[in-house]
Amino acid sequence: MKRLVPLLLSGVILALAPVSSAVPGVEHIVVIGSDGMGSLAFKETNAPVMHRLMKEGAYTLRARGVMPTSSSPNWASMIMGAGPEQHGVTSNDWLTNKFEIPALEVGPEGMFPTIFRVVREQKPDAHIACLHDWDGFGRLLERGMVNHVEHVKDAIETAGKAAKYLKEHKPQFLFIHFDGVDHAGHAFGWKSPTYFKSVELVDSLIGDVVQAIDEAGMGGKTLVLISADHGGVGTKHGGDTIAELEIPWIVYGPGVAKGTVIHQPVNTYDTAATLAWVLGLKAPAAWIGRPVTEAFAP
Repeated sequence: MKRLVPLLLSGVILALAPVSSAVPGVEHIVVIGSDGMGSLAFKETNAPVMHRLMKEGAYTLRARGVMPTSSSPNWASMIMGAGPEQHGVTSNDWLTNKFEIPALEVGPEGMFPTIFRVVREQKPDAHIACLHDWDGFGRLLERGMVNHVEHVKDAIETAGKAAKYLKEHKPQFLFIHFDGVDHAGHAFGWKSPTYFKSVELVDSLIGDVVQAIDEAGMGGKTLVLISADHGGVGTKHGGDTIAELEIPWIVYGPGVAKGTVIHQPVNTYDTAATLAWVLGLKAPAAWIGRPVTEAFAP
């Protein structure tokens, strides 16, 4: 019994020891998700901010979402590090008490573990926030795990509130969700002039967020990751075409391998796994995502 005491104490010490970042220099993470902004949204002459971040960071326009190519299953997969087969979010009708497939693992608030929970449990003092343009996004995360979660109606207002929030709180983890590109796709078509105009607006708002990061004194210490849930065909999505499935995956900031076109396969559920790895956090056993290590300098 006496021999067990040092071992038990050692286990406690290990459990309480701070987790070091796998990517030196990263003190903050800002994830920007744009609903409906599939890879088809990118042309050589549009989205100058994102093209600059691609050039100065690492990216692929061949990342893939999950099936079905609907919003809830894909946003859930992005933040839950797994697919619908694991987390059970198979449609936009999903609720914690309304589902077809039960989650493999259920934690606080009856939900499959998200990156928000992983950060909170392993970095309990971290300031975590989420500002989302689409109301439905808010039901996909454990609200008790964040300092602030807010539905902001309109992309411009969302970006403005995000900029203000960055300057006032300097969060360690912030998720920003824009919805306007998806609305343009549904109303006018996924290759319409109005759709591309909506992409250009979001691009400028991303520029505002990046500027706010610098003005908040977080420049050079913040990893920015930009992605989407799905693309579209005609005025719809939810099908099984590449135009609906392929999404951008752009990462910019400290430790990123500048100017890298990512060749390793990337799926949206790799996003949560990458963020956990960047922060030096242990991923839940139920996650199937893997870190996109090619995006970072050796």
